[in-house]
Amino acid sequence: MFFFLTKRIGLMALTSLCLTFVVFFLTNLQPNLEKLAKTQANNRMTDDQVVSWLTRNGYDRNLFFRYGEWLGVVPGWQSTEDDGKVVGKCAYLKRDFGHVPNYCGLLQGKLGYTSLFQGKVEEIIGKRLLLTGKLMFWVMLVMVPSALLVGVVAGMREGTRADRSLSTFSIITTATPEYVSGVVFIVIFSSSAVGLKWLNGSATTAMDGITFNNFTLPVMTMALYGMGYIARMTRASMAEVMTAQYIRTARLKGVAFQNIVLKHALRNALIAPFTVIMLQFPWLLTGVVIVETLFNYKGFGWTLVQAAGNNDIELLLSCSIAAVLVVLVTQLISDIGYVYLNPKIRVN
Repeated sequence: MFFFLTKRIGLMALTSLCLTFVVFFLTNLQPNLEKLAKTQANNRMTDDQVVSWLTRNGYDRNLFFRYGEWLGVVPGWQSTEDDGKVVGKCAYLKRDFGHVPNYCGLLQGKLGYTSLFQGKVEEIIGKRLLLTGKLMFWVMLVMVPSALLVGVVAGMREGTRADRSLSTFSIITTATPEYVSGVVFIVIFSSSAVGLKWLNGSATTAMDGITFNNFTLPVMTMALYGMGYIARMTRASMAEVMTAQYIRTARLKGVAFQNIVLKHALRNALIAPFTVIMLQFPWLLTGVVIVETLFNYKGFGWTLVQAAGNNDIELLLSCSIAAVLVVLVTQLISDIGYVYLNPKIRVN
């Protein structure tokens, strides 16, 4: 297990390095830098003024050196203006340290300064991830038990009317994207178009305090979409287990059907859905971009949209590394859990 974890963590680090460089390269393409200059300074800047602004702010240097600065393995650029003011990659940290540090990258826990929110990127990302974490917690709490229950019941009654009804429901929920179900829920439960003003169509107030009224719709929207896929996988796994030889033997011995399901079938049936459940975390990250924007919940997904729309390179890079880490960590947990759930699997 130790060598397995070491190998996987090394692979995770290499994958993170490659993916962050790709994102860094794409966000630092010349058209994006020109847009950044005009956004930060003046939309009516001439080409010469754009070049001057990029040079003055360190964007004219080699791409690999700038990526090394972002990682924290290369000293950040510095220059002194005519009025004696020190500007550079790490200049925003002068108030904290009393001087401008040489290194201020990912390895130092510094992710830069966001011009959009006027603050340190690591602080902004931390707050937004906490808000999204609360949303994902409640989504998983609703989605996973509901999906497993639907899948297990359908798998136990394979071929019956209950199986067909639950399978149809699962397919419909999976085929309905979040932006469709979210709008439908808003129209039904929070607008005057239908007349049911039961719930709040905006989750902005949930950032200060979660209530049933302001958090139900975004949770329902995300849980409904992911529930169908887990239910389908659970149903298929349960149906396969129920036809296994040891289940038939237990039935012939007169073991109660409830005991067969709970003591013999359920654990083996949940091996495949466990991997699918862990895959829901990366999918939820893509879902929160839509749901948080739709319900104006200013979490990680909303921040990612704002960073991309305003070409905030530092914030966009940090959002990408956070997303990569979530995906890789959940995959690692999935692999470890699969080993413990299935004794046939061996790691080396």
